[in-house]
Amino acid sequence: MKNLLKIACFLALATACTSRSGWSQWEETVIDRSDSVMYVAVMPSDSAILRASSTDLGPAELASAQLQALLAKMYRTLTDPSQDGVGIAAPQVGINRRIVMVMRYDKPGRPIEPYLNIKVDSLIGTPVPGPEGCLSVPPYRGVVRRAPKVQISYLQADGTPVTEQVEGYSAVIFQHECDHLDGILYTDRADTVYVNEAWAAEREGFDYARPEWWKR
Repeated sequence: MKNLLKIACFLALATACTSRSGWSQWEETVIDRSDSVMYVAVMPSDSAILRASSTDLGPAELASAQLQALLAKMYRTLTDPSQDGVGIAAPQVGINRRIVMVMRYDKPGRPIEPYLNIKVDSLIGTPVPGPEGCLSVPPYRGVVRRAPKVQISYLQADGTPVTEQVEGYSAVIFQHECDHLDGILYTDRADTVYVNEAWAAEREGFDYARPEWWKR
């Protein structure tokens, strides 16, 4: 019950004082004040954000300069050596909107691409177990059963609507990141969860402290 109240309070604050750009005051603060490498929310201290459901971007947000700034910062955060991930969702940087950034292992050069207002329309095939981790749940790893193929629908960065099927490791990443948009963590679906010793050693001394302006 306490967790539900915390999430409700966070959502009330996050949606208050919406600007002409369509973004809430909190969202604009996160976008404007974050460094090029953004603070990544972690469990359990940031559960109110990570457990909340995300909403679609509207026409105002899609046309805003803030969206382009957010996408650029999410990209730099994902690719920075301090994170070095294969995907990131907007809730992980404090924005409860349906935005993910995914490394496309199924495309030449493995490009990292943004997906707006994304939804998983269907899971295709018998789920297969595989290893997963999450930038928001260090230093753990787990074994999760995921569908080998998904159908997704989304908007490209220029607003073009797309529906496509994705398979392989990219399909797993899309399932993982889209779960974030519904407040679901891979640990909720995992058959097993364990400390990854190599990651723990790599992250020894890592500063998980939130920026001062984040604490409200």
